[in-house]
Amino acid sequence: MLRVLADANILFAEEAFGRYGTVRRMPGRAITRADVAAVDVLLVRSVTPVGGALLKGTPVRFVGSATAGTDHVDEAWLRARGIAFASAPGSNASSVVDYVLAALLALAAERGEGLRGKTLGVVGAGQVGGRLIPRVEALGLRVLAADPPLAEAAEARGAAHPFVSLAEVLAEADVVSLHTPLARARAPHPTFHLIGRRELAAMQPGAWLLNAARGAVVDNAALREALGAGHLGAAVLDVWEGEPTPDVALARRADVATPHIAGYAFDGKVAGTRMVERALRAWLRGEGVALPPPWDAEAALGDEPLVVEAPPPPDPLTPASEAAWLDALARQAYDLRADDARFRAACVEAPPEDRAAAFSHLRRDYPRRRAWSRFSAVGDVPGALRTAVTEGLGLAYRP
Repeated sequence: MLRVLADANILFAEEAFGRYGTVRRMPGRAITRADVAAVDVLLVRSVTPVGGALLKGTPVRFVGSATAGTDHVDEAWLRARGIAFASAPGSNASSVVDYVLAALLALAAERGEGLRGKTLGVVGAGQVGGRLIPRVEALGLRVLAADPPLAEAAEARGAAHPFVSLAEVLAEADVVSLHTPLARARAPHPTFHLIGRRELAAMQPGAWLLNAARGAVVDNAALREALGAGHLGAAVLDVWEGEPTPDVALARRADVATPHIAGYAFDGKVAGTRMVERALRAWLRGEGVALPPPWDAEAALGDEPLVVEAPPPPDPLTPASEAAWLDALARQAYDLRADDARFRAACVEAPPEDRAAAFSHLRRDYPRRRAWSRFSAVGDVPGALRTAVTEGLGLAYRP
């Protein structure tokens, strides 16, 4: 029987992993070496740094991170000591894309602007950025994508690719959306402060910046200054340097501010648990362990019908009225404004000594949010908007 310690924010940890042994939960930020002194399997999310400082001298033999990003894990240290590791790449990618689209539509609707015809710069075209590109194109945006690792890989194969330089993205894009991992200076393609004062100054006046990647991909102090100077038109921030204590002066200047929950759709968190459970099974099989039946993730997701009602058709149909109509439809599935309001009330306006706890509580107690792909749009969806609804928002259409 395995002894399993799991971050308290991992959904269905007991149901998925209790079949392999005993499961104990605790807050991920609070996990110390003493807590893993009698643990075989450690299951974390992004807030627990995993490496020698935590695991040296412990019996941990398998580490699973129910997240896409792995910058919190010293994988080389684990490999050198024969500790198995698994993450959940792509598990929450669609959730993050839903968040970005919700933010774009909210900004456009509140400004009385359209999205169709704007240029979106996607920085990082992996699991999230790669899914975002076809969906924003279905909304009528032009996309410029920068991803040096993918560009170099294509060039090494002698293959054509669509990627441009970061400088070109910054110079031409009306909106820049960041989707890179966090990589420090010694990495082949470092992304720490990828967007700093020089890059912010290179963006078009009035451009929008969205960061749902990692907080330190953007120099938060430089962004606060750029917003204060009025150079940028809008900022959407889900991630922050110094989490769980964000820069509240920056948060007050941001148009949308949330506590690192872009990937927190229920469906994505279930997928993360499922991917790590499958990896644990594969590792146990390799160890010659007899396996119990796997966890049924589909049963956890449920099959209840989820529906959003089409608003009255826009008349006349313009880019601005289209964005407002899509925003009214999409916010029935996910109300980003509510996340922003909760963050400001609980964290930004909290006394400094309470902000870290408030940030963590917002993540721990996050309301159940479903992926847009689980919803059907019902009612009168004009033919001119059906591609935007089905391929852009990712909703099914039921007349």
